[in-house]
Amino acid sequence: MKVETDFPRRVIEHADMGIIMSDGTRLSARVWMPDDAGDNPVPVIFEHLPYRKRDGTIVRDQFSHPWMAGQGYCCIRTDMRGNGESEGLMEDEYTQQELDDACDVIAWAAAQPWCNGNVGMQGISWGGFNSLQVAAMRPSALKAIITICSTVDRYADDIHYKGGCLLAENFGWSANMLSYSSRPPDPVLVGDDWDAIWLSRLEAQPFLWGEWHRHQHRDAYWKHGSVCEDYAAIEAAVLSIGGWHDGYRNTISHLVENLSSPVKGIVGPWNHKYPHYAGPAPAIGFLQEAKRWWDKWLKGIDTGVENDPAYRVYLMDSIKPKRWVDERKGRWITEADWPSDNTTLQTLHLGQGVLTAGASPCGQSVSSPQNCGVNAGEFFPFAFGDELPDEQSADDALSVCFDSEVQRETRDIVGAPVINLKISSDKPNAQIAVRLLDVYPDGTSALITHGVMNLAHRESHEHPSVLEPGAVYPVTFALDQIAYRLPSGHRLRVAVSTAYWPTLWPSSEAATVTIDAGSIDIPMRVSQSVDKDEWHFEAPVGAAPWRTEHLRASSYVRTETTDEATGITTIKIDEDSGEQRDLEHGLISGSWFKERFYIHPDDPLSARTTAEWEQTGGRDGQMWRTHVEAEMTSDRDHFYVRATLNAYKNGAPFFERKFEDKVERKFV
Repeated sequence: MKVETDFPRRVIEHADMGIIMSDGTRLSARVWMPDDAGDNPVPVIFEHLPYRKRDGTIVRDQFSHPWMAGQGYCCIRTDMRGNGESEGLMEDEYTQQELDDACDVIAWAAAQPWCNGNVGMQGISWGGFNSLQVAAMRPSALKAIITICSTVDRYADDIHYKGGCLLAENFGWSANMLSYSSRPPDPVLVGDDWDAIWLSRLEAQPFLWGEWHRHQHRDAYWKHGSVCEDYAAIEAAVLSIGGWHDGYRNTISHLVENLSSPVKGIVGPWNHKYPHYAGPAPAIGFLQEAKRWWDKWLKGIDTGVENDPAYRVYLMDSIKPKRWVDERKGRWITEADWPSDNTTLQTLHLGQGVLTAGASPCGQSVSSPQNCGVNAGEFFPFAFGDELPDEQSADDALSVCFDSEVQRETRDIVGAPVINLKISSDKPNAQIAVRLLDVYPDGTSALITHGVMNLAHRESHEHPSVLEPGAVYPVTFALDQIAYRLPSGHRLRVAVSTAYWPTLWPSSEAATVTIDAGSIDIPMRVSQSVDKDEWHFEAPVGAAPWRTEHLRASSYVRTETTDEATGITTIKIDEDSGEQRDLEHGLISGSWFKERFYIHPDDPLSARTTAEWEQTGGRDGQMWRTHVEAEMTSDRDHFYVRATLNAYKNGAPFFERKFEDKVERKFV
């Protein structure tokens, strides 16, 4: 990334600008704006998060907000209630209070003398979610948003459930948030009562595992904040961005296809990061692209963004799998409209171990060992380390596989493949994972895309029903969106398994699933000439990076082992983000976590996962530390969790709270 420090307008920063909500609660905002905004008002770009502006998202904030402010914008980065230096208490994600607060900030900002009355909202992940959700509420000053790595459906395409299956990340994220929100405010900003504020937060801190596990179907809890319930509610212009190596890769196509407001989509080869520093490369000039968007919709400048192609995606070349690659070869392609007339469906039928152009008998059964899926990679790669999907042959061996003939020509897969099955199970509950794979001439198996389905949810995520053992049911669902070039000389493979650990929590009993018949519809794109459809982004730029003194180095280690005595497969992840001191204001911050996943191949009820998180920080004479430990298990009828939150002030115990919960399994 090229660092730029010379901007058209000189930037001033406010470390703690108070914004009062309608109920009197004070939110703390970090604000960057041109020093002459009082005489020459500017639009506002607003980001609303629980991740702590002073020591949490500061790396990306430093790259982005000063740069954009220097182009003639006011950038407001608020801490949500109960986080950072903001008053109030944290309750859950995407609450109505959170969204109402965002609307209050937008109204307040638009009324300031240094604002021209127009507001944009942006964010990645949580901030991408609430940007969409607030846009659906239509505050009058909100004219445009940029939503990155987000979702339109909180149940079907979030960190909690997928295809009606319980994601193991539902537990991991609850432990993560318990840790994130356990931290105190900075005493320099809130004063001597900082530890009283901290104690009130700790006493009210929710452990959201129970809430999220009590909503196992797509009920009103998940419909709230799912903008797919009413796409027409969004009137603001929407730029949606994501990455093929991110867990939220489907949102961009959904928005481009369904919104009636101005909308554009960009998907790169990236992980869960902003695209001007995301990996794998190539990163893009996100800030320049964002400026074009904001200049059009917030300043009325003719930048041509409304004439950009509807869908710009990175067509990834086939590469041999590795847990991490610095760069993903390929090229940017464009579609003027999405769905595109350039894409046609190729239907391949599942036969006796083969994919064929014509229908053929199948009759294949599968009952996968419970450790199938260990090569899937992380659900959310964050560039900590070796997080991408590995070579798939070991998981293929635990699945039933169907191979095509050798491809005679290079083909481009662009879109979401759809699997169509006629299927039966010997148990009333079962789940399947379907992977589409690129098989090299030497047998190497590389993941293209995948999808999962809880078979009790075959007709509805809202009203699931058990299977009648032996009965045959039609099951159809989409795999994740992708843009992938399959070379000539390679084969396509469809692999079906009844387990996908640790991505999915296993069913309550091991099932044997029989595929009577099936097919897969693969969107194949007609390749266009380079001059017609290739796109070029500017190179990444950013403001000067965060100035820190490193106190502890970062590290990442992932291991997978099988105990020969017990047969238990164990996945261990140890990530240390290190510890650092801010050289501007002196605040120390650090964190580390450990995750463990245990399972016996023959026993779905042996599944167990643990998480350990530690946050550290403070400044001389006022140091703090929080430590979270959590464990999840299950039996045939219930899920169980235990967790402990400990807080320490200057090395001495300050607070302890234990959580224990039990939730009935309902078709999961």
